[in-house]
Amino acid sequence: MNARYGVIGVKMDFLLTRMLFVLAGVLACAGMSAFGAQTDAGRGTLGFDRNDYPGTVGMREMRKEFAFAGYWLTPPPGTTTNSWARKRKEMEALGYGFLLLARGRAANAVRTAAGAGKMGAADAREAVRSAKVEGFANGGIIFIDVEDGGRLAAEYHAYLRAWADEIVKLGFRPGAYCSGMAVDEGGGVTIVTANDIRSNEAPRSFAYWVFNEVCPPSPGCVSMGNPPLPSASGVKGAAVWQFVRSPREKQTASRCSGYAADENCYAAADAAKKWHLDINVAASSNPSFH
Repeated sequence: MNARYGVIGVKMDFLLTRMLFVLAGVLACAGMSAFGAQTDAGRGTLGFDRNDYPGTVGMREMRKEFAFAGYWLTPPPGTTTNSWARKRKEMEALGYGFLLLARGRAANAVRTAAGAGKMGAADAREAVRSAKVEGFANGGIIFIDVEDGGRLAAEYHAYLRAWADEIVKLGFRPGAYCSGMAVDEGGGVTIVTANDIRSNEAPRSFAYWVFNEVCPPSPGCVSMGNPPLPSASGVKGAAVWQFVRSPREKQTASRCSGYAADENCYAAADAAKKWHLDINVAASSNPSFH
């Protein structure tokens, strides 16, 4: 009887131990899943943009590192042609998400409030017309390229309001690509262009794709496995953060590392340095359609 009891006891101890082991595994997995969800929620997704389409080979190489890419709907500033046109299907086949981008007027080209309204509406129609030709669905965010930094003139704000209103009217959402860096206006006053747009274009809801290449907060031209969220740019509610521009701006990014000898930034997969890039981070792998 004692021997029999001993065998049963051993079996019971084995079963109990096994149950505890399984339970511990379940709890561990649950803990890991929760941790993974928190990590994903606090981690950004890398993308790139450039004025010239890299070609099929380049896009395939860049896809090893980047989840989305900027997509010009109009010719980039200072050009008359757009090499990104008709590339949507090719990019989708490679698994890319999109950042839809349209050129904006230079500040010195918008001189009167009346002219600003007409220009803004016309530029919005051009951007949406191109988006529809390319086959992009309604509801996507189109970012207008605002190259001028600092505090914008009242006429330029009128231009942006007219642009945003027309974009919404035509079934898309307005966004602004603009500076996220503070500009010293003297007397202890600074202004960030993104915040200037936010306050002057209210109650319109722009999405903000901001550039801030100052190190820190920018990590410089580096390959990251765990990129930060756009909020690390310093602009509250930013949808996208461009933390590297090519070529490097010496006034703002002189302390940043990782740039090539020609002052450009290249993808880690681009060993031959064929395609210089601007590098971005977003909370979504498809920022214009999140």
